[in-house]
Amino acid sequence: MDLRSQIDIERLPQHIAIIMDGNGRWAKEHNMPRVFGHKNGVKAVREATEAAAEIGIKYLTLYAFSTENWKRPKYEVGALMKLLVDTLDNEVKTLNKNNIRLQAIGDLERLPGRTLKALKEGIESTKNNDRMTLVLALNYSAKWEIVEATRKIAQKVKSGSMNPEDIDQHIFSKSLSTSGIPDPELLIRTSGENRLSNFLLWQMAYAELCFMSVYWPDFDKNKLFEAILDYQSRERRFGKTSEQLKS
Repeated sequence: MDLRSQIDIERLPQHIAIIMDGNGRWAKEHNMPRVFGHKNGVKAVREATEAAAEIGIKYLTLYAFSTENWKRPKYEVGALMKLLVDTLDNEVKTLNKNNIRLQAIGDLERLPGRTLKALKEGIESTKNNDRMTLVLALNYSAKWEIVEATRKIAQKVKSGSMNPEDIDQHIFSKSLSTSGIPDPELLIRTSGENRLSNFLLWQMAYAELCFMSVYWPDFDKNKLFEAILDYQSRERRFGKTSEQLKS
């Protein structure tokens, strides 16, 4: 079935966010170590990115490494960081070829030196691309982000450059690491887990949530198209009634 042809290009979500989950369980089912699952997950990243760009999605954010992921075994964390470096080195040419800009959010300065260097080089190399923006959430925590935004605003109030009564949702959003990026309209999480796991909590206030049972390494273009079709089947009311939307 050609799912792409069923998508209404006029009603695409501007921003899709994905929690890429299930690499470890996929590897276990294949009687392989967890790192094998992460390596195979890179193909799914490529599939999702290319598919999103092809149909006109403007922003794609991938939850690549959370602050909680540091608790995993040292060998796995080390392998993930090396894999990230290798992937960035290998994929930047493809991003440029497809006119895709790379950005990143999270507590980036705490990443290992080689990882941060590769990330900054990828961001610099693709900064002029404008077809789509691929955002990697690395060493990211929504609670950390909200605390950091609060700290920035508090400093401005303390310095006298902002009054407490000036603080509103717009000011707060501008203080987040996603400043300048529209909030996601669609969140996809793979592997059958039904939670947000500390990901873009402020930004997800009105996102449509799509939980899929497929493990991340098996995610492909059709799975993305399936999630978009599901999104387009929903009525987005933003507090209004169905009748108000039709009037």
